[in-house]
Amino acid sequence: MLKAFAALSHPSRLDIFRLIMRRMPHVTRPSHILAAYRLKANTLSGYLTELLEAKLITVHREGRALNYRANMPQIASVLQFFWTGCCFGRPDLFTPLLNTEYISMTARPYHVLFICTGNSARSLFAEAILTQEGEGRFIAHSAGTAPAETPNAMAVDLLRRNGYSVDSLNPKPLSVFQGPEAPHLDFVFTVCDRAAAEPCDPWEGGPLTSHWPVADPVKAEGTEAARRLAFAKAFEELDRRIKLFAALAPESLDRASLQARLDDISIA
Repeated sequence: MLKAFAALSHPSRLDIFRLIMRRMPHVTRPSHILAAYRLKANTLSGYLTELLEAKLITVHREGRALNYRANMPQIASVLQFFWTGCCFGRPDLFTPLLNTEYISMTARPYHVLFICTGNSARSLFAEAILTQEGEGRFIAHSAGTAPAETPNAMAVDLLRRNGYSVDSLNPKPLSVFQGPEAPHLDFVFTVCDRAAAEPCDPWEGGPLTSHWPVADPVKAEGTEAARRLAFAKAFEELDRRIKLFAALAPESLDRASLQARLDDISIA
């Protein structure tokens, strides 16, 4: 157990572990980590080896690729050890963290934030789709880690052609949803790998989170038809996931069950 604490005591190893956790239930490959942090490949290999030896992560090979995941049973054991072995199971310390009312899943409507890098296409798609599909049960928001100045023209055109309102869709920074004046968030979804990889402090109020990665259509190259096809694919992928999400009844599920549903949707 001490190996786990020692492994997480190093800032870079902690960053890597947090990235792997944020990407769950998706696998994390070394390329994802190298794209997020300035590390040499051999240095990263050493950090991953220490996390593996501490049993905080697992790895399996798929062809030539190495796929890493968080080892959830071991992480649960670490938390249990910290509670019982270090804090002697004091309920005054841990009960507030386990209180499901802290998230207030019975509140209506639910505030949902979608995050990508530029907030010019994918997260705007998600905001527009959930606003319509949620039928007032959800208030959808979107933001970017490095927001563009304006929405992408192809994204706006696609939304209009599909009958969605675009009047209120504009790129916004994450800071709009942080601080005492921000709306209480019930759900936070990252819809791109880059946004999921960027360091982020825990969200106030402890919303449920999940990673729903979608390829960035803004980066598509080729003919106009090929680029429009990339936007259509991103839209269809988000449309499928958000319709599944909008069909959920969060008030009828406990946190663990609801988290499992969100993770199922992320790979749907």
